[in-house]
Amino acid sequence: MKKNSFHFLTLIVFLISFNLKAESFYNNKYIDTTKKEVDFSSLKGRVVMVVNIATRCGYTGQLDDIEKLYKKYEVKNFVVIGFPSSDFGQQTPEDNKEVGNICRLKYGATFPIIEKQNIIGNKKTAVYKWLNSQKGYEHEVQWNFEKFIIGKDGKIAGRFLSQVEPLDKGITDLIEKNLN
Repeated sequence: MKKNSFHFLTLIVFLISFNLKAESFYNNKYIDTTKKEVDFSSLKGRVVMVVNIATRCGYTGQLDDIEKLYKKYEVKNFVVIGFPSSDFGQQTPEDNKEVGNICRLKYGATFPIIEKQNIIGNKKTAVYKWLNSQKGYEHEVQWNFEKFIIGKDGKIAGRFLSQVEPLDKGITDLIEKNLN
């Protein structure tokens, strides 16, 4: 009986530790539009902005300011990761290579841009499942260019709707607070 109890407890501990790991922001890996792997475990100790982007949206011009934000804080351990999606009005019809080219050539984006993903609904990608499972952030993304700030601790520090400009004082203050 003791042997069975030990195996049962070992199994429970394994399942709990697996679930905790699976629910970590850092337990994600994606391929970017240049075919490079972006392993989120390399982001530990950094402040990260996760933003869903689109190439043909009224907010697409925000890519310029997102790049400025990235360049301003990059040396202080800040990174931006763009997640292109066609979930809202099919506003990113291009293939992954074209999306990367548009973001880089037209808007000067140098931050990682992940291959197109679903960010809402039943087929949403793992990082957005994680984002939407965190206490206080359980609702779906509402539109393109919604921004999440992840602190050095891997927890959501803030969320900003599409209409909030990337260089808004609320965003820059939160980034600076989390960088210190």
